[in-house]
Amino acid sequence: EVIDAQQLQTDNWELTVEGQDVVSNGSYEARLWGEVDAIQGTLQQELMNKVPNSTIGFNKAMACGWICIGKGIDGELRVFRKVESITDTTRVLLCQLSVVLNDTAYAEQLKELKKRKLIDKSVIKHYVVTKGSQFTVDIDRLESELTSEMIQSGTWKSMRFKAYNFDAQGPPIDSGHLHPLMKVRAEIREIFLEMGFTEMPTNNFVESSFWNFDALFQPQQHPARDCHDTFFLKDPMYSRDFPLDFAEKVKAVHENGGDTGSIGCIVKYRIIALLILSV
Repeated sequence: EVIDAQQLQTDNWELTVEGQDVVSNGSYEARLWGEVDAIQGTLQQELMNKVPNSTIGFNKAMACGWICIGKGIDGELRVFRKVESITDTTRVLLCQLSVVLNDTAYAEQLKELKKRKLIDKSVIKHYVVTKGSQFTVDIDRLESELTSEMIQSGTWKSMRFKAYNFDAQGPPIDSGHLHPLMKVRAEIREIFLEMGFTEMPTNNFVESSFWNFDALFQPQQHPARDCHDTFFLKDPMYSRDFPLDFAEKVKAVHENGGDTGSIGCIVKYRIIALLILSV
C-alpha cells in the first residue's frame, strides 16, 4: 500500500441559537426572577408576558426555589421572590462549556442542557494519512493483464500487477429479447384476460371449418377460405363435431341474419365442415 489512512471522529458540542441567547441575556428562569417585584410581587399573568419562554422559566424557577406564589395586599395571586439573590447556573455552564465537557462532575448538568436543546453535538470526521509499506513519489502503472508474451519472455517476474477485485461486476451478458410482435401480442392478451376472457386450448392442430369460420360468421365465399390461404386436409376431409341445432342457427344468421337484427350474408349457406390445419 502506498499510503495508510485512518479515519478519526471527534464529537464537538456547540451552543444552539437558543443557547447563545441564554449566554447573552441569561436563562429564562433567571430573567423571570429578575422581573418579579422584590417587595409587592408581580401578577403571574403579567409576569408571563414579560419573559420569552416564560412557562419554562417559571417551572425552572419554582424547581430551584427562587419564587413562590401567594396572595398580595389586594388579595390577588402574585409571584414573590423567595431568595434575595441567585446564581444563574445554566448561563455559567454554557459560558464554560469547553471546560465543563471534560469534567465528569457536570454530567447531570450536561444532560439537562441537552434536554433543553441549549447545546447540540456535531460530529467531525477526519483522516490521518501516513506513508505505507510501498510508499513512492513515482507514479508506477500497474499491469492489469498477464499476457502470453510476458510468460514466454519472463518479464512478468519484474512487473507489478493490479490486484483483482473479485467483487466487481462483470460485463453485461448479451441475452435474447422478445420480438416486437410478441410484445404486442402479450400486451393484447393481457388486456383481454383483464376484461374477463379466458384462453381456449391451443393444442388443436386440426380444426373444422365450421368452428374456425362458420361459427365466427365469416362468409363461405370469403377469400381467406380459399385453398391458397387455408390448408385443407385430404384424409379425413370432413368433420361432424358440432351440434346440428346450433348449426341451423349459424346457417340462419349467414343467410338472413336470424334473430340478430342483421341481414346476414344474403347467400345460400351449406352445412359442410371441412377439416383444416391450424398454423
